Amino acid sequence: MRLRRTKRIKEQIPNGGGILDAAGGTEKQEKHMKMIIDGKKVDSVSGETFDVINPATGEVIDSVPKGTPIDIKQAVDAAEKGQKIWAGVPVFQRAEILNRFLDIVDENKESLAQTLSAENGKPINEARAEIGNVRIGFSGFIEHAKHFYDRVIPPGTEAGQQNNVQIVTRIPVGIVVCIIPFNFPCDLFDQKVAPALMMGNAAIVLPSSDNPLTLLRLSGMLVDAGVPNGAIQCLTAPGKVKAEIAKDRRIGLITLTGSTEVGIETAKTAAENLIPCALELGGNDAFIVLEDADIDLAAEELIWGRMYNTGQVCCASKRFIVHNAVKDAFAAKVVEKITRQNYGRPELEDTQIACLISEDAAVKVEAQVNRIVEQGGKIILGGKRSGAFYEPTVITDVPKSADVAADMEIFGPVVPIIGFDADEEAIEIANNSIYGLSSCVFSRDFKRAWHVASRMEAGGAVINGASFFRSFEMPFGGLKFSGIGTEGVMSTFGEMTQIRTIVLKNIVS
Repeated sequence: MRLRRTKRIKEQIPNGGGILDAAGGTEKQEKHMKMIIDGKKVDSVSGETFDVINPATGEVIDSVPKGTPIDIKQAVDAAEKGQKIWAGVPVFQRAEILNRFLDIVDENKESLAQTLSAENGKPINEARAEIGNVRIGFSGFIEHAKHFYDRVIPPGTEAGQQNNVQIVTRIPVGIVVCIIPFNFPCDLFDQKVAPALMMGNAAIVLPSSDNPLTLLRLSGMLVDAGVPNGAIQCLTAPGKVKAEIAKDRRIGLITLTGSTEVGIETAKTAAENLIPCALELGGNDAFIVLEDADIDLAAEELIWGRMYNTGQVCCASKRFIVHNAVKDAFAAKVVEKITRQNYGRPELEDTQIACLISEDAAVKVEAQVNRIVEQGGKIILGGKRSGAFYEPTVITDVPKSADVAADMEIFGPVVPIIGFDADEEAIEIANNSIYGLSSCVFSRDFKRAWHVASRMEAGGAVINGASFFRSFEMPFGGLKFSGIGTEGVMSTFGEMTQIRTIVLKNIVS
């Protein structure tokens, strides 16, 4: 596919002076965007900064403070105080404040989308959709919090307890550290920050160093909406500095979305202080196509499930396990559909597939594709890189012994197709991985599809749809090396609260 280029028009996106206030106006110009600590916009104590780069152009968008362990400690100190204040705010008032935040987001949604697209390389229409999700995600947690009731064990339920009433309450864990990756920063901000705040916790947001600007702005808007100082903070720091926070015994929960390697290291450090972790990690999701599948539907779902965000999705389908009877027809259909997609610069209105988060990321994908070819795969579409852009690529004849058939996770728009002859073989290939985030299967026979789906070793399985499926309501999480715990309106409050039982002894006469 040919990369569509245009003469560059300087993006009308906010830099340090473009953070919008609650009224939708702009604040005074600043040299660069700042961190949010204790309700204030601050520099690092070191005074150092680092640049945020537009991956599509290589140009500097803005710079942000280079946080230090001292900055981290100051944020935790502020969170300790702010959390106690915030926990004393009634649930209905917390809801009012977060709804005020949503109104601010709506007033600035186009500006936020432009910022996100520029720093992430995400196609502008995908960036707009992600900003639109802020209201959907926050609203779900706001509504659920109003109905997250305590439970009562009535007197006499157990022998000898006839005179006692036991009230099982949920209380905040305290300080929630939200470690957020580059690929869906706003969606994961919603999944972590909204429930943390609605349950009366303080949230410390640690965004990816690749693209922290949008989350700095969203955190500032929460302050503008009325979240008390210290209850919401956002720090920009290198990965090793972020890891320092897991050593602080005052942390109540670390919720991390990222690579399996980072998740394991974080959990090890946190375990020394008995800090609970909720981890959503890597994935190499299987996309199984049986011989009776609707090939057009499967190919269409592949576009959504593999090319969205240029393939940089944890639960994207990444291994395409296709029955040999339909493998060639499926490959041809996929090539046809991909070539119809507009591949180009992320700021263009009609772009559907854009660049990766950085040139380093694209170089890694390039090396992984070369590895697949060395192991027997045949490229029938794409396979070329230009800077941070890597062409949508389809590879056939991938042997089930290849690295990508098991544990090599490709974070890019690559479709490796692996053939099989029997359902049990497909299930075996799918389960032969350290990962188990999500999965999917296509078949016109629902019972057969159910049989395959129910045997997939993954946290989720989609029938006749790509594995890239995540609603805010559903519990989302993986098995094996894909993580611990789940996120979603149905389950996150359980992760972000702890149980306290209050006993009314001999209250019943």
